[in-house]
Amino acid sequence: QVQLVESGGGLVRPGGSLRLSCAASIKSFSDYHVGWYRQAPGNQRDLVATMTGAGTITYADSVKGRFTISRDNEKMAVYLQMDSLKPEDTDVYYCKVQRFGNSYWGQGTQVTVSS
Repeated sequence: QVQLVESGGGLVRPGGSLRLSCAASIKSFSDYHVGWYRQAPGNQRDLVATMTGAGTITYADSVKGRFTISRDNEKMAVYLQMDSLKPEDTDVYYCKVQRFGNSYWGQGTQVTVSS
């Protein structure tokens, strides 16, 4: 059974940094596309950053230059380094892995950016 567990969320002041982690338990993890999404209450879940198994990366325009996605296939982990955080980055952040049309989501971790 696939499990994804996010961690690293919290409260941070504007301009600060957080690093989110997603620990996966899944076979052939390196073949999966991985990504981070975020969602505010009542809103749709939006893409933040994705990385294919081959290492191709995509970022939402709103986070380019501030966020960095990475993965460690040996540890079966995905990371999101978030710098220069803004209040509008406040959301619940979700980790997702996907392969051949099968998608799996973590439970989410809250990120709040406020002074």
